Amino acid sequence: MTTVGFVGLGNMGAVLASNLVGAGLTVVTYDVAGPARSPEGAAHADDVAALAEKADVVVFSLPDGTASEQVARSIAEAPVLSVTHVVDTSTIGVAAARGVADLLAGSGIGYVDAPVSGGVAGARARTLAVMYSGSDDACEHVEPVLAGLSDRRHRVGDRPGLAQALKLANNFLSATALAATSEAVAFGVAAGLDMGTMLAVLNAASGRSGATGDKFPDHVLTGRYASGFTNSLMCKDVRLYLRSVADQGGPSAVGAVTASIWERFAEAEPGADFTRIYPFVQHP
Repeated sequence: MTTVGFVGLGNMGAVLASNLVGAGLTVVTYDVAGPARSPEGAAHADDVAALAEKADVVVFSLPDGTASEQVARSIAEAPVLSVTHVVDTSTIGVAAARGVADLLAGSGIGYVDAPVSGGVAGARARTLAVMYSGSDDACEHVEPVLAGLSDRRHRVGDRPGLAQALKLANNFLSATALAATSEAVAFGVAAGLDMGTMLAVLNAASGRSGATGDKFPDHVLTGRYASGFTNSLMCKDVRLYLRSVADQGGPSAVGAVTASIWERFAEAEPGADFTRIYPFVQHP
């Protein structure tokens, strides 16, 4: 039976690791903060090298490309190496994914680029969208692990980096919709409309988006602001998107405006839940 290593037990990673345990896989985890968030039923390694000795496939859920590269390097340099493949669910950008893939290839380790979208609630419900790309052999080998993560999986390409490109496009659209919806709802409320009424009509009209259908009803209207994703991470993702667009010489007029809003929000309230952009926009 394949032993799955899991590195990074943050808000998303802890749930994904729990999903793997729930799917009947043998799981060993590692997190720099210690074993506190390791799911019941999983073992916990003292460091990445110890995990690399026990696991066949390792899943990353890390904050950025630097972290993914550091962990990949630690695996590649482990004194005893059982790892044959890495599945990276982190959002790290196109260039970083290709760089990590090349680094691991030097040690004969396959890499599957597999960022996720749908938030912590989606991870718990197994409705998270896993978009993945990699060689035919690598994708086939890690399919049981991908199936353990979520019931919704989409192969989008045959080489690392393509899933990152789609994830960045997705998060850019999500960031733009949430910022624009915040402005539109703030306008309507100031004019005397009820927010709940606005959302009901928008969701039955052409203004519907993930922001009106999910983020506003679940987190803004309720005052929960607990999506499990921070403004700092969204700001990072939008910056990665713009960097990748610039690398290809693509258009970025809307992207520049969206990035400016999220940068100001992240600077004003670092680490806040990203749905709190509504009160930030409402009362700048």
